[in-house]
Amino acid sequence: MTNLMVLDPRAAFVDVGSERMHVSVAGDTPQVFGAVTSQLHALRDWLVAQGVVSVAMEATGVYWLPLFSVLEEAGLKVVMVNGRQTKNLPGRKTDMADCQWGATLHSHGLLRGGFVPPANIRQLQDYVRLRNDHIMAAASNVQLMQKALERMNVKLHDVISQLTGVSGMAVVRAILAGERDPERLLALCDVQIRRAKADRVRESLRGTWAPEHLFALRQAVQIWDLYQVQIADCDREIQALLPDPSQTLPPDTPPGSPPSTPSGTPPSTAGGRRKRPARGNAPAIPQLRTILAHLCGGRDLAALPGHTEYTVLQIVSEVGTDLTKWATSKHFTSWTGLAPGTKQSGKRRGSVKRSRNRAGRLFCVMARGLARSKDMALGGFYRRMAARRGGLVANIALARKLATLFWQVMVKGLDFVEEGLASYEAKVQQTKQRTLARLAKEFGQQLVPIQKPA
Repeated sequence: MTNLMVLDPRAAFVDVGSERMHVSVAGDTPQVFGAVTSQLHALRDWLVAQGVVSVAMEATGVYWLPLFSVLEEAGLKVVMVNGRQTKNLPGRKTDMADCQWGATLHSHGLLRGGFVPPANIRQLQDYVRLRNDHIMAAASNVQLMQKALERMNVKLHDVISQLTGVSGMAVVRAILAGERDPERLLALCDVQIRRAKADRVRESLRGTWAPEHLFALRQAVQIWDLYQVQIADCDREIQALLPDPSQTLPPDTPPGSPPSTPSGTPPSTAGGRRKRPARGNAPAIPQLRTILAHLCGGRDLAALPGHTEYTVLQIVSEVGTDLTKWATSKHFTSWTGLAPGTKQSGKRRGSVKRSRNRAGRLFCVMARGLARSKDMALGGFYRRMAARRGGLVANIALARKLATLFWQVMVKGLDFVEEGLASYEAKVQQTKQRTLARLAKEFGQQLVPIQKPA
């Protein structure tokens, strides 16, 4: 029996913790360092003195991020691995033994590194994720507003579509200022609301006005306003990280126009329809679509079905702009958790539940919005899949298609052309006809078309 070849005799492994870092080189006696900045620099200097070129570590919470930045700046190759790859034998679980075992595996080339975005994308990722946290926190205060209104038997949020819209917040702020007349409150709403829902809004604004519930409503509005300021601050920081729009547009391009493809023609939207402008929680960054197209090498991903400027920004902050790190689209969908796993032992096959990362969940959100489309081919695919396998499976299947399309556009530079629902249904009918013809031939039968009456 031959010994396993050692590929890197100076490979190191770090068992990351919140207070201590256990380091071993090629499975030798571990060294223990602290987690403060000076100790991280001492760890870096010790690795360099030991002639270490490649360091592996587990992605433990957020504790690995400071050490990763220090080692990356020192020019060391840092390999982030999944903890399942370094799982030790039962009964031998200690930090000292873990770092020795991990270093031994790494020296033999048995550890496979995961994806870590470059430094500029990680900086963008921090701002985008912080912005999403503010949005979720603000949403909880919207629920508190609705609760306070319900306690006062004010049903405004049941009549209008969005309480935090212009009309809803104008009415809420007037209520907090002391206005109680339903007619005057109705006059603050948009003209379309007054034209279509005047009677309903008027009746919904007759409440009890209890002081304790008005106090709860006021505090919820104040905190919601605070989060809007924080979100706007995040937008400014994100805009500062993105390319300057004045350098991405040609001199004769009017502001607000969509970016052009490399051939010089504007990209086609889904089905030839103009996409709706961004609303809701979309960042207030001027010419965001053009900036993202320049960032992605001239590829206008917002023209793809289900994609908006905001979703493209979120996905780019998670995966970056260089998708060649995934050899094929199947590798990319597997990394997002949208592809099914394999579990086979002999003749037995089982299903594996894959957890979707942030990028995979974003594609699922995009798929849910695309499933409601009435004239797009991917919407027809969702409904056809949902009828057979259910909505959850259909959502993941459609999200996988969107992830594949995203990878193909970013890596291959393909231009997407929406064929429409009618073209998709025609292809489905052709597939069914071919299947019927094959089955008829297999059973020695002949297909006879039914003559439709004139």
